[in-house]
Amino acid sequence: MESLVLTIIGPDRPGLVQSLSRVIDAHEGSWEQSRMAHLGGQFAGLLRVQVPPERVAELETALGNIGDGGLRVVVERGGADVAPERLGLARLEVVGGDRPGIIRQLSAALAELGVNVEELHTECEGAPWSGEPLFKARARLRVPEHLELEQVRTKLEEIAADLMVDISLQGEKP
Repeated sequence: MESLVLTIIGPDRPGLVQSLSRVIDAHEGSWEQSRMAHLGGQFAGLLRVQVPPERVAELETALGNIGDGGLRVVVERGGADVAPERLGLARLEVVGGDRPGIIRQLSAALAELGVNVEELHTECEGAPWSGEPLFKARARLRVPEHLELEQVRTKLEEIAADLMVDISLQGEKP
């Protein structure tokens, strides 16, 4: 079986996931992993499938035909998941008044330390006490083996004070 990673974006509509699953199934594919969301009226998805090598080209063509309704599908060959060299996992939560640059500054600090952001979920909602925009982020981080979680926490807390956000960083079991 060959691993493919699909990126899908376009106008959301009922039955879209069903259409994708039918095309994948018709080409003897197996739906392995996915992340999908409705953002600003658009459907956005990431999907990993396993397909027999002799069916890959046909599947790519069929997925391209789904795009007739404005849906764009990008197909990339995926490799096998490799055990990461960086063993430490952490969960980061950020909450504070919304303002430009929160993710930019936090991600810059993490990159400087060699920390990889593996998953990121963000949202803005009205704060219950004031109705002002409240920014929330949750991230799964992969921390280099040589780095203590406390070093990451210290770096993020320095930035948190400037950004006026609360940060929680907890270790996570692999």
